[in-house]
Amino acid sequence: MDYSEKMKTEIDQRKVTIMKYRPEVEPLMRYIPWLEEKTNSAVVSAYNGSGAQTVSFSFPVYDATLMGFVKTAQKTELMDRNYKYIYSRNRIRSEVDEHNLISKATLKDMGVLCGILSHYVLGGMTKGSLWPEGVTNGVLLALLLKMKMLVIDPVIE
Repeated sequence: MDYSEKMKTEIDQRKVTIMKYRPEVEPLMRYIPWLEEKTNSAVVSAYNGSGAQTVSFSFPVYDATLMGFVKTAQKTELMDRNYKYIYSRNRIRSEVDEHNLISKATLKDMGVLCGILSHYVLGGMTKGSLWPEGVTNGVLLALLLKMKMLVIDPVIE
């Protein structure tokens, strides 16, 4: 196989990958402006009850748009239930590691990006603090912007 055939094959593989992920990523793009606005902001409040009776504990009340984002993301094929393996394989231990991986990601790393998204969306089902954490630390915004760059607005040579 000569160089031009190899390049054509690589471009074809990129196009297939883009066509695979584009319909899954597109519904999440509408949340980018909201995430830009809410980064470093609170998207959860505590409900302590009202009335004459005092409640002994409070529970979180999440922003409606955040819940819409979570529900939309859960419906996509981007969710990877084995996201913990992606974290251990890539030695992701902090949000700094997440941001570094996101910034360096290429189209070949879409599985890693899906793993980070799954960590926040699926992990938030059992640990509710992950949803607002992903918004305030900017990881969800960085993920969507990177996915947009790779899949929605790709540069194919």
